[in-house]
Formats: sequence, structure tokens, C-alpha cells
Amino acid sequence: MARNPKWARDEIILALELYFRVNPRHTSDSHPEIIALSELLNQLPIHALKDTEENFRNPNGVYMKLCNFLSFDPEYGGVGLKSGSKLDRELWDELFTDRARLIQLAQSIRENHSAISRPGSREEEVADQEEEFPEGRVLTRTHKSRERNRTLTKRKKETVLTQTGKLACEVCGFVFKEKYGEIGDGFAECHHNKPVSELKVGDKTKLSELSIVCANCHHMIHKTRPCLSADDLKKVLI
Repeated sequence: MARNPKWARDEIILALELYFRVNPRHTSDSHPEIIALSELLNQLPIHALKDTEENFRNPNGVYMKLCNFLSFDPEYGGVGLKSGSKLDRELWDELFTDRARLIQLAQSIRENHSAISRPGSREEEVADQEEEFPEGRVLTRTHKSRERNRTLTKRKKETVLTQTGKLACEVCGFVFKEKYGEIGDGFAECHHNKPVSELKVGDKTKLSELSIVCANCHHMIHKTRPCLSADDLKKVLI
């Protein structure tokens, strides 16, 4: 029988946020918040349905995940479960001392998950995973959907061309047309500068929130944790 997929960033972030509200030392898998998180995890559109089992992220599994965190917690005098993953540890180290960001990320995942679709196959799920930001797949896809909005990016490019006469990367100054000639005319990428963790359903993206960037700088922006703005990356260029 196939095993359930490994816990993804989104799921661990939500579980970690719950850990600091519901201490697993003093509860069980029948706690209403644990049951509610189990239901939410089953709704998250990050795993292909055919790759999940009937016991996928059930209340007991959620409770066991909370117990995994005990082994990382310096405030816990016991041992805790030893089956925590490398990613569990990574996110614990990243967010244990930044509870405000943890809460914000969890809230954004809860607010945005219903606006995206579930991957139709394991191959699509792997593709999402390969492009995943540190904030998880839900917010990655939400962010990219705004950057790839053709109407919005077209307006941004037209505005910049009218104002400056060229589509120069706002980080490094690279202009595709100057390097590649006519085939580079009109080519550039747009980066959405609003922090991924602050994305909310129904928010309208303003042109001022978009920056013209080249592909290299765009990749560098998304490699940082948390994601930088174009201005922030420009400041650290050597």
C-alpha cells in the first residue's frame, strides 16, 4: 500500500503555529483545534488526491506531528518523539524565535488556499514543489498568479516604457533589447514586491507593487528568506 506524501512546508507551518497554541503535553487527538487542522490539511490543494490514503492527515497524525516538535523545544524537559523530519527542524529553527511571522504565514495560508486548484497528478505536484518559496506552495502559487497576470504586467511594462523609454531591470539595469536586439524587445519579468506572507484574497495588485526585473535577479529575489523586494536586492549587489 502506498504511503501518504511527506508533510509539505504549508502543513508544517500550520502545525507549528498550532503547537504554540495547543500544547500536545496537555491534550490529545480529540482536541477540537487538532480536528479542525486535520480537516484543513485535507482541503489544502498541494497534494494530488490519488496519492493520499484514507488516513491522510487524520487527527492522530496531526497530534503526532505536534509531538515531534517537543523534541526540538528547549522549554520542554522531556524527550519528545524522534520521528521529526529535516524540514520540521528547519522550520522550527527558522520560526521558533519569529512567532509573529509564523502567525502571519499560517493566517495567509488559511486565507488563500481556497483560491487555487489542486495538482491533478504527482508530476504537477513535483513541479509545484520544485518552484516552492520558503513560505510554502499555497503562497507561492498565489504570488506567481499575480506576477503572471498578463493584463497587469502589460500595463506595467507600458507605463515604464512611456516613462523611461526602456524596460531596464530595476535591480541590475539589464535591458533585454540592448543585449538581444529586436528579439528582446518588450521582454522583461515582473516581480510582485508585496511580501508573500501578506497576500490576502481579494486584494487588488497595484502597478506600484510591481517591479521590472531580469530573470536572474528575479530568481535571486525568490531565493531569499523572507523574499526581498527589488529595492532590497539592489542594495546588497556588490
